[in-house]
Amino acid sequence: MINIRQATVEDLISMQNCNLHNLPENYQMKYYVYHAISWPQLSYVAEDHKGRIVGYVLAKMEEDADTNKNDVPHGHITSLSVMRNWRRLGIAEKLMTQSQVAMGEVFGAHYVSLHVRKSNRAALHLYRDTLKFTVHDVEKSYYADGEDAYAMRKNLKGDDKAIESKK
Repeated sequence: MINIRQATVEDLISMQNCNLHNLPENYQMKYYVYHAISWPQLSYVAEDHKGRIVGYVLAKMEEDADTNKNDVPHGHITSLSVMRNWRRLGIAEKLMTQSQVAMGEVFGAHYVSLHVRKSNRAALHLYRDTLKFTVHDVEKSYYADGEDAYAMRKNLKGDDKAIESKK
């Protein structure tokens, strides 16, 4: 049994641990704290029946939307990770959906963006095929190792899947 719930400050060490075990891009604790303080409604964790964090989504609202008058409010997925033994159970999809719903309900986000390595086939399948993100751009040498990233987006206004999950 998996429980998806809003992340708390007490979860940050476990979220960072999940990141360190699964992803090549890692963040200092102050970055997790910044997200938790600035956008506490947007990050979620998946915990197992013993209360252990087995996955998380770290999300934020893009701050440049305030300064760029041509841009609409939009969210950004900073990081998503599920421990290897818990993959292929729909946990990542549930985490992403919860965060997207909160972006729309709390902040009026029009869309959500994220970056993904061009070589990450599993993530691309999740984002493109399951969650219906589209490639907006390619960012050359986005990652520290020089790999390119797909900049992906998903429209949240009128999104039936996000609306259904609110019910």
